[in-house]
Amino acid sequence: MKGSGEATDWTEIDDDDDGVGWLAYPDEAMQRASHALSVDGDVYVVDPVDVPELDDLLAERGSVAGVVTLLDRHKRDAAAIARRHDVPVYLPGPLSSVAGDLDAETEAFSGPLPGTDYEPITVVDAFYWTEVALFDGSTLVVPESVGATDYFLAGDERLGVHPMRRPVPPRGPLGGLDPDRIRVGHGAGVDTDAPAALSDALRGSRKRILKLYTEIGMGALRG
Repeated sequence: MKGSGEATDWTEIDDDDDGVGWLAYPDEAMQRASHALSVDGDVYVVDPVDVPELDDLLAERGSVAGVVTLLDRHKRDAAAIARRHDVPVYLPGPLSSVAGDLDAETEAFSGPLPGTDYEPITVVDAFYWTEVALFDGSTLVVPESVGATDYFLAGDERLGVHPMRRPVPPRGPLGGLDPDRIRVGHGAGVDTDAPAALSDALRGSRKRILKLYTEIGMGALRG
């Protein structure tokens, strides 16, 4: 499911005015995606997996102003990258308990991500899963509940609900949003007809459960 060793074959994804993403191990099943959000000359690195020459990629977009962790399981290389750039790891309020697991300065936020228009949206807040999305009115960043790698997708879906969330999709927090683009924590994002892809994923989550489980088997349900 996860690649390991030096990520020498990493590849860029989601390259747009809002930032850029990358897959550290393009051939792994999880397709762990990291993102650098560009905001007025600053860069905010979201749920990153470190790769060679990452700092060069970030420098093309601006100065690193912070690293952001949006899922309790996505600590990844956030601390190492934050220390390297002498910036904090920003944690949305529901994720403040993660601070003790990160060997770096942390800063909690409850309103917009400091220095940006990205508002936090609590997607899940439970003992087994804590997840927050970011949305600035144009770009929606969802770390886990929806994704675009194979084991999220049933049939011809472009965006799918996580296998473990299919019975109870995040229609409350994510339904009704009208993003221009969607960035996800697993797989390349959606840049075309993003609201339709999101609506279809949420609306069809339950009715396509058996199709998805049949396609992927039952062994890869937690990313």
